[in-house]
Amino acid sequence: MSEGLQVREIQRGDRSAWERLWEGYNAFYGRSGETRLAADITATTWERFFDPAEPVFALVAEREDRLLGLSHYLFHRSTTSVAPVCYLQDLFTEPAERNRGIGRALIEAVYRAATAAGVREVYWQTHASNGPGRRLYDTVAEHLGFIVYDREL
Repeated sequence: MSEGLQVREIQRGDRSAWERLWEGYNAFYGRSGETRLAADITATTWERFFDPAEPVFALVAEREDRLLGLSHYLFHRSTTSVAPVCYLQDLFTEPAERNRGIGRALIEAVYRAATAAGVREVYWQTHASNGPGRRLYDTVAEHLGFIVYDREL
């Protein structure tokens, strides 16, 4: 299924293909049309991937020169660990390419990047309604039962 798939760090030349995936990811979570992310957020996110002072990183999954998925992750400090931890913030696979090992390959690549950086924990969150994603996540990580609260200020 994942034959010919390559997961690699994002490159400057990936901008338009990345934006297509980024828009799909945001639409999945209801951020499209009138609720679309502001252009400056997308532009800033993109630039952070290439700023060595930023702890934000991006990987893309590619087959035959076509980007099929993305993952964004960041390293941060924790009050429960001396070593930094890794938050896998965004994970998206093109809908027509799902169930072909792309999401798993992206998660495993984040695990490898975190390990190489001396990180011992990777975590993420998803919406309770994301059944297909949760089925994959249950095979690559442990659900710890936490509930997320959020308030925009």
